[in-house]
Amino acid sequence: MFQSFFQYCSPLVSFTREDKQLIETYFSFRQVPKKFTLIANGKIARELYFINKGLLRLYYTKDGEDITAFIFREHLFSGSYDSFLRQAPSIQGLEALEDSDLLVITYDNLQRLYKKVPKMETLSRKIAEQRFINAQLILSSYILDSPEERWKKFEAANGDLLLRVPHHMIASFLGITPVSLSRIRKRLQHP
Repeated sequence: MFQSFFQYCSPLVSFTREDKQLIETYFSFRQVPKKFTLIANGKIARELYFINKGLLRLYYTKDGEDITAFIFREHLFSGSYDSFLRQAPSIQGLEALEDSDLLVITYDNLQRLYKKVPKMETLSRKIAEQRFINAQLILSSYILDSPEERWKKFEAANGDLLLRVPHHMIASFLGITPVSLSRIRKRLQHP
């Protein structure tokens, strides 16, 4: 159950066998069905998730419409980090796009784990750095790239998601309408 978790962690920080055994006691395992809401808009995010299997979608809701902010795949940490870190109501929602197997840690358990295994703070910092870099890449793409360029980059980096994620969610992540995405895809298939 923790094999993927520690494989993900190993390039970032090296845990001893004792560290690993202790870390495992602070996480719980949870299976959630497709469309299950893990974090509701306006609620405090009290948990973070490591995805062993499945996909999770972080999204905003504006004028009754969902806007996909990020799609988390297997072997990534996921959550509404802003809400989790501040323990304040979330402005985002988090849902399962597929039946998912998750390792779950609560805010309180993470704080305890920081004291017992200081390398967890290093791991958290490095994950936060990766999230910051990803956020900067997404933001710069919205500013610098055309919708067609954003699609090409998404397809190159995440081609496997095209069969796993509804295209209207991908379109909202790219900042375009589903109709525009359809036109871009047709134009690129038939130059």
